[in-house]
Amino acid sequence: MRLRIVAALASLLVVLSPAGVARAADDPLLDQLTAIPGLTVVSQTQGTGYRFFVLTYRQPADHRHPKQGSYEQRLTLLHRSADSPVVLSTSGYGLAASPRPSQTEPTALLNANQVSVEHRFFTPSRPAPADWSDLNIWQEASDEHRIVTAFKTLYDTKWIQTGGSKGGMTSVYHRRFYPNDVDGVVAYVAPNDVINPADTAYDKFFDKVGTASCRTALDDVQAEALRRRDRLVPRLQADAAENGWTFARTIGTADRSFEMTVLDSVWAFWQYSSEADCATVPAAATATDDQLYDWIDAVAGWSFYTDQALEYYWPYYYQAASQLGWPSLRFEHLRGLRNYPGLYTANSSLPPELRRPHNPLPMIDVDLWVRTAAQRMLFIYGENDPWGAERFTPSRRDSALYVAPGANHGANIARLKPEDAAAATAMLRRWAGVPAAATTAQLSAPLPLDDMLPDRHRY
Repeated sequence: MRLRIVAALASLLVVLSPAGVARAADDPLLDQLTAIPGLTVVSQTQGTGYRFFVLTYRQPADHRHPKQGSYEQRLTLLHRSADSPVVLSTSGYGLAASPRPSQTEPTALLNANQVSVEHRFFTPSRPAPADWSDLNIWQEASDEHRIVTAFKTLYDTKWIQTGGSKGGMTSVYHRRFYPNDVDGVVAYVAPNDVINPADTAYDKFFDKVGTASCRTALDDVQAEALRRRDRLVPRLQADAAENGWTFARTIGTADRSFEMTVLDSVWAFWQYSSEADCATVPAAATATDDQLYDWIDAVAGWSFYTDQALEYYWPYYYQAASQLGWPSLRFEHLRGLRNYPGLYTANSSLPPELRRPHNPLPMIDVDLWVRTAAQRMLFIYGENDPWGAERFTPSRRDSALYVAPGANHGANIARLKPEDAAAATAMLRRWAGVPAAATTAQLSAPLPLDDMLPDRHRY
């Protein structure tokens, strides 16, 4: 049954639901939400033209053995209208500690409702006790399948799935296992590491991205930082002591953390910055220790490869090690300067008990399916984003791939060439059943735009 939301919610008598959530006496939407088995309304917010709910949904820890334990998966609902399309947003990571109303680009373009899902095993959406073998792409896709099935009792409209980076990958995997759940997918900046050791595409990317002078400057900074290891590592140790950072649980030592951060600095530069930022790269030969240390901190963040920051990302690194794969680079310009040649792997960022061998079969299967059988899939990449060096290749089944010129990991439809943006928007609206007459995107709406990307500098 389609929802019929009364127009004057503010004037209605407010009562308290059994779950302790403030509600109107006549509130069909809240009634239908609370009627979904396993769904709990944690909080709700009334905005101009929308309602926003923070929810939890009880999921089996293992969908193959649903009676052997469960967990509460966090999600949010941005409700605009029962007749509007629904965007399923899969971040691939965790939701904010206190989620606030926001919208993805597809949500804004369609003026849609939005269901945002926290990925399993990102806290607090983690079974207790946690069997980490239950963290794989099929289990998360099955989580999303159950959520879509439940919410289709409220929204009998078109559904579009979206995500950025790992969230884009997650949207592809859901489509692979449950191709009839949604009517189309918009995957932003989604890596596709088909054969994990075959990573020459990344080296070729770094050989060509930007200008030759910028590439040289970045390589020189990396090399010079490693040459000054004896002076820069004590700075990191001092910062760690001041901020309470530790290393023993995951990366191992401050020296290993230092090397990993230096190795990551060029990648992080192109992921978050633009060619215009090349002017900020210090001249390695004349830079002071402070200038080198501060620039690397601003770009890659010395706090990232610490126990405190890495713990949040354990589910990602576990998946990268076991199924997703990770980028491996040659770092030929750093020969003789690295103390830990095998450091740049996913397992290096995990505690020993979570380190896993890599299984290549899931990514090979997904890649073949996307190339040959997938339908209605739209891929958006940034020209200067290293994560796009290995991309998905869409099939010819009402699917497409567009690249935003000069864009980094924040590439989106708005940053495409005008003709590509128009084509991508038209494709999305057709899938969602939104008339072409709804010409302009709702990007000026009061809700902030969510790029669906985690914040590397959160610590």
